[in-house]
Order: sequence, then structure tokens, then C-alpha cells
Amino acid sequence: MPDCKIKVPFFDASANYISNRLQIDEAVKKVLESGSYINGPEVGLFADSLANYLNVDHVVPCANGTDALCLALMGMDLKRNDEVIVPAFNFIAAAEAIAFLGLVPVFADVDSHHFNICAKSIEEKITSKTKAIIVVHLFGGAASMDDIIRVANQHQIPVIEDVAQSLGSEYGEKKLGTFGTIACTSFFPTKNLACFGDGGAVFTNNEKLAHKVKMLANHGQQQKYVHKYIGVNSRLDTLQAAVLLCQLNTLDQDIEHRRTLAKRYANGLCDLTILLPEETAGIKHSYNQYCIQLSDFQQRDDLKKYLMDQGISTMIYYSQPNHLQEAFGSFGYKAGDFPVAEQLCNKVLALPVSPSLTFEHQDYIIEQIKRFLQNG
Repeated sequence: MPDCKIKVPFFDASANYISNRLQIDEAVKKVLESGSYINGPEVGLFADSLANYLNVDHVVPCANGTDALCLALMGMDLKRNDEVIVPAFNFIAAAEAIAFLGLVPVFADVDSHHFNICAKSIEEKITSKTKAIIVVHLFGGAASMDDIIRVANQHQIPVIEDVAQSLGSEYGEKKLGTFGTIACTSFFPTKNLACFGDGGAVFTNNEKLAHKVKMLANHGQQQKYVHKYIGVNSRLDTLQAAVLLCQLNTLDQDIEHRRTLAKRYANGLCDLTILLPEETAGIKHSYNQYCIQLSDFQQRDDLKKYLMDQGISTMIYYSQPNHLQEAFGSFGYKAGDFPVAEQLCNKVLALPVSPSLTFEHQDYIIEQIKRFLQNG
């Protein structure tokens, strides 16, 4: 390993294109020459291909992952002030979609090891006003779906899965996103399955729900200029669908590389005083992020700065839990309400783990983390 500093980006957005350049160029050229930029044949073909990959009956592509969450909630006929349970440790999108639609986000705590919402915390938050549960599978891992589905079924509450960071991950014999009533995903450039801009999808085995969501995403139309619902304009454009068709061909290969990188991190960092991600038996983790936990925010921030000084970019997911965001201040939450979520925000640091990361660069990262912790 050279002594000189190496520049290691957290994520290289151009790498997906470079590795699939010929296939993507041909697919994009075909769309450009056709002029079918909206609802071209590639959109339907991608929906069918993703449905086949996930083994679900219906996929409705849309403009982005946040729209997907909104569309799923809109499809469930929820009423203003209905409560929806959502994890406190998460990107804001799920709670934002709930509040945007006039619903009430009810936060629940998460597991300190796999970062995902806890069935026990969900059960504690259920009231007569609870009309849905959003389960977000963070970082490529999986929530404890057997326990969550048991609680949901006991109380007859539908589950919405968010697999934006975990598309392609597995729980038992099934892909994540196939356990609840409906699921959502994002194709943002950093995701496991990524387009070159924004994109998203909703998927379900419920034909009636899928039909409604498809109409809602197209101005509530059941046919041209005939509007059954107040809907939105949320389309996946044809160019992005063409790109996603190419990317879907390499999704499993990319996930396997991420898993190999995760094993190498685990082997290289196992003797240090940090917590590493855990892969529970029966779960196939896709490692959209590889998140380690330091002892506290000071050590975490010091390590982040040290690695940056060595040319290594890292990210903090997430610096503040949702229940303490100013945007949700009117819902009355306070510090201490969800201790695990709050602790994770002070401890978690994400290391580079994208399919473009080389073993040489990863070895350099491991070496620098060891040097920091052993000399600290």
C-alpha cells in the first residue's frame, strides 16, 4: 500500500455510466430518435421487468421516491389527521409525505444494530387513529418483517415498505418490498438501482390499489380528460426508464460487489473498538451504505475529519432524528423521546461502499481507520 494520500470519493456518480456506456448510449439514442420522451415503450417495459425481478404483480413508475410514498398513502383512502407510524431515524421523505398529505406522523424508535424500526416500538404507538405503518429498510438491510407483519395483522393495519435503500435485498426467500400491502422505491443516482436523475416506483400485488395509484400519478385520469380522482403529475420519463432497464441487468452483480466489500470491511475492522453492521441470519443485505458506529459524536466527527484529510470522503446518516427536526415541531416531540434514534445520530458514519470502489482504495480506507483508532 503506498504511503501517499489517495483520493477516495464517497460515491462516483459517473461510474454507472462508464461501466455500461455502450448499452446505455444505445438505449438513450433509441429514445432520442423515437421522440417518445413521455410514456414511451421503455417505461412499460421497465415496469414489467422490475415486476418480474421482484416477483410482484404490479409496478407503477413515477417521478421520484417521495412521490412514490405520497402516491402509496393517497391510494389508501386515508383521511386528514389519520395517524401513520414511521421511524424516527430516517431520511425525512417518509414523514414529510405523511405531513404533506395532512396526516399525522407518529414516530417510533429503531433497533440499535440494524437501524430499522422496531415492532415493539410500533406496537406501543398504535391507537384507534393509526391507519398505516411505513417500514423503511435502511442502508440495504431489513427490518424484522415477521414481527412487524404479525403486529400489523393483529391490529389490521396496512404496511407500506420503503425500499429506496434496499431494493434487491432479501428477507428469507423474498425480496424486500413484497411483504406489505404496497411498497415504494427511489431511483436516485446513489441507490442500488439508479437512474441519471430522479425516478421512483410503487409496487404491489393488489390490483385495485395498483390501478388507483396509476391513475393518481396521471392527474387522477381513468381515461384521457376523464378524471376520477384529484391526482398529481408524477411520471418516470422514457429516457430514465431506458437507463434503468440497462441498470437492472447489472443490479445483482453490483449488490454482490457491495457484499464483498462489506465482508472485507468486516475482516479488516473487526478488532477495533467500533460497531460494524450486522447481517442477521436469513437476510441478504445489499449494503447501499456501510455504516459503522463510533463511541460518540466527538469520536465520529474526529474520524470523519481525519479521513477527509487523508482524501477519503464519508457521510453522516443522519445528523438529526426526524422527531427533532424543526419541520415537525408542531407535533410536540422532544429530545429523549426516542433514545436509540438520537444516539445513532451521534455515532453513525458511512464509509464508501459503491460498486466502483476498488479493493486498493478500500484497503487504504481500512488502513487509515486503523491508524486513527490505534493512535487515538
